[in-house]
Amino acid sequence: MRIMRLGSPRGGLVPNKRTAIIAGVLLCATLLGAAADQGTRDAAGFVRLTPEQIRWQEVPGSPGVQMATIAGDPAGHGLYVQRVIFPPHVMDRPHWHPGDRYITVLKGTWYAGTGGTFDPKHAVPLKPGSFMFHPAKALHWDGSNSDEEVIVQIFGIGPVETTPADPKRPLWVQLKP
Repeated sequence: MRIMRLGSPRGGLVPNKRTAIIAGVLLCATLLGAAADQGTRDAAGFVRLTPEQIRWQEVPGSPGVQMATIAGDPAGHGLYVQRVIFPPHVMDRPHWHPGDRYITVLKGTWYAGTGGTFDPKHAVPLKPGSFMFHPAKALHWDGSNSDEEVIVQIFGIGPVETTPADPKRPLWVQLKP
């Protein structure tokens, strides 16, 4: 049986309703477990996570980029949700991830580029509320190309890794204002 990705720009529906229901239940269980570690779970199983409860961690080797896992485990198998804070004038160089990723801009103007050539002048500005789909293994680069802090929310299916297009160069770039 071939199962196509639900909600992917490449389209398709899961042909077996029962498989879709089971997958949905498993994903919800994973999300609830991870979110419950940070937030508050009530007697009915609802989880609430306030901004104050989010545990931000600095990304090693970056110039102040922070990341928080909201739900799931990006290193494990299954759905994960992360948030990333890009300080002003900080971007990453071309890289790719093994799975599809879905990004929503929450704060600031996020600048996103595609392909293997890093050129902030050609990045597309995406304001809060904007959405971008990153296909698996597609080269891209992004971040803040202004005086604004940027926060994006990413979700995908783990495990996730970041593979730089040129491992000899640093992933992070501090742009000159």
